[in-house]
This record gives sequence, C-alpha cells and structure tokens, in this order.
Amino acid sequence: MSSMRISRRAEQIAPFYAMEFARDAAELEAQGHHIVKLNIGEPDFGAPPEVLAAARQVSDGRPLAYTGALGLPELRSAIAGFYRDHFGADVDPRRVAVTSGASAALLLSCAALVDPGDGVLIGDPSYPCNRQFAHAFGADVTLLPTTAATRFQLTTEAVAAAWTETTRGVIVATPSNPTGTSVPYDELVAMTDLVAARGGWSIVDEIYLGLSDPGPDGRPPRSILATDSPGAAETVVINSFSKYFGMTGWRLGWCIVPDELVGVLERLAQNFYVCPPTPSQYAALACFTPESLAVAEGNRREFARRRGLVIDGLARIGLDVPVVPDGAFYVYIDVGSTGLTASEFCERALHEAHVALTPGKDFGVAGAERFVRLSYAASTEDLATAVDRLGGFVESLRPA
Repeated sequence: MSSMRISRRAEQIAPFYAMEFARDAAELEAQGHHIVKLNIGEPDFGAPPEVLAAARQVSDGRPLAYTGALGLPELRSAIAGFYRDHFGADVDPRRVAVTSGASAALLLSCAALVDPGDGVLIGDPSYPCNRQFAHAFGADVTLLPTTAATRFQLTTEAVAAAWTETTRGVIVATPSNPTGTSVPYDELVAMTDLVAARGGWSIVDEIYLGLSDPGPDGRPPRSILATDSPGAAETVVINSFSKYFGMTGWRLGWCIVPDELVGVLERLAQNFYVCPPTPSQYAALACFTPESLAVAEGNRREFARRRGLVIDGLARIGLDVPVVPDGAFYVYIDVGSTGLTASEFCERALHEAHVALTPGKDFGVAGAERFVRLSYAASTEDLATAVDRLGGFVESLRPA
C-alpha cells in the first residue's frame, strides 16, 4: 500500500457531478443507448470559421515561441477594443491579461487577492470551481443562499448582512452558471460600491455576458467596467473565449484588473504557467473581425431561440422553471413536484429516459436536492427529443 500523503486541499475538493454524469452517460452509450447530453455547458457550434482558418495558417511550421506572460500585445488590445465596442467599457489594454482559460484568470486573481483566513462571499447556487479556487488559497468561503425572488443572485443587502471584519471580497457571476440569470446592472454597481467602501475587492465573472439578452434599446448588456463608480475601480473582471466564441478546448481566457494588479498577475503567470497557449492566441485574433463577430451574434440568437423551445417544452410536461434565464445557455428546473430529490431525478432520468442532466448539489447547498440544471447548448433535434423523453419519465412518476 502506498504511503503517499495527500494534501488536505486535495482531499477537501468535491467531485464535479456534471462530469460524473458524463462518465455514466458514456458507459450507457457504449452499451448502445442514445443519450441526449444536456449536462455539460459547452457550445455545440465551435469556433468561427475565420478562427479555424487562422489556426491552420499558424500551423505552417513557423516557430510558436512563448509570448509574454500576459499574452500577445495585439490580442490584449483587441480584447480592450471588444469591451469598448460591445460592452461599453473604456479599458487600457495594459490592464488586460490573457490567460490559459478563464480558470487561469480565476487562479491568478485568487492568488493575488486571497490570504489564508480571508472571508469570501459567493452566492448559492454558483459555479463550483469559483469557490474551489478561493478555497485553494485558504479563503474562508461563505455561500449565501439565494432564491427565485432575487433571480438566484446575490444582492447588496445580502452582502452587507453577511460582511464581517474578516471578509475581504465577493465573487459574483452574471449571467450565472447554473441559472442563466443576471444581476440587475444598478444592483451590481451598488454591490461592488459597497464592497469597495468596506475595503474589499470584487471578482465579477462575465464569461456569459456576451450571451446575455440585449437591452430594450437592442444594445448588448454593459460590463461592470462601463461605469466609473468606486466599486468598478476595485473589481477584477473574468471572461473567456470559450462561451461567446465557442472556443472551449482552445483554453484561452482573460481578466481585466486594476492597475496595481498588472505587475502582480504578470509575476504569478510567469511562475504558474509561463504564458497562455501561443497558437490559440494567434487564432483568437480572428475572433474580432466583423465576420467572426457576426457568427458569434448569430449563435447568441440561436441560443435564445432554443431557450424558448426548452422553456415551453418544460412547461408542457409539468416541470417548473421558477426564473426564466436571460443569458448563458442554462435552465434551472425545480423538480420538487416529482417527489424525487434532484440527485434521484438525474440518476433515473439518465438510466430510464436516457437524458443526462446535472443535479443542484454541484452548485451549492441551498436547493441542492430540489433543482436540476439543463444545458440547452445542444441541437434543436436533441432538445426536442430530451423534452419528449423527460415528459414520458415525469408522467411515469405520477400516481396511476
């Protein structure tokens, strides 16, 4: 027997249940079953054609050496321009750090901001990896329960009530995984202002901002950085090429940080992973052409159309969605009326209806056994099949 000692940090990390259901789904597929996989949040479109063409071009045998730790200067400038033109934020390219996926952006941000014992507030439900990064650097993470009344999002009032003398920061995602819901903009500004007034920092995860519904004027939603409020000056923004641009496996993201953190993140990136992937960076420059942006916007509209089909279908089969999402590609379903826990529902839906979903326990404690996440990043045909299968499954649970 090995005597290797495993760190307490590693021992305390819970499994990612979405991936466990992916493994079980793969086993059922190997047995010959057709599984509709709605458990993983991965766009099915892939990268825009011009990005693929750029990747082929840089694969011509040229040296693909390390770039600077914070990424190619031209890519940092392109991201700053995208934030200016698309999200209304005037950002100095120097403040943009290109990273190895949004995960590395969170890694660097938590390494820069969190000391052991620091209190960090995160909404429940929320993306599990956000809190795991904070935990890994010794944070005392408090999950604040949210409800449908607040669109499953943190509020300024909840943050103020939970703040203690050891609290140092807040992590909020808008739109959110798993709910697809956003924090109202004025509320987000007020929340970050409160945090700044108490000497804290905010990390705002904007990974799904590009997949948000436009405002009444037809314009894309604003970044938290589009305001000159005190809170915005103390906020780190996280984003990624994975969702809006469909580049999940390319492992490329970014963060936009206050001036005083630029040098800190550069040192950390140099030591943690040297630089982001060079081929992905060159290819990602093609994301910001008019043609690629048109493709990404078309994909956003398609996701919104699919959402409507799923919401209507779930209502038809008697599954409740307490809050209709306004972004991302997730629906948070209340399965309490079925008499099953969320875990039981997902397990039986996979094996009896051959539909893979994710139970709420992946995303927190509040409502963990009542809610199920469905990802509608799948074809219209697969979504229709899934709703029909789930309808038969739900009907089978009702008393004769």
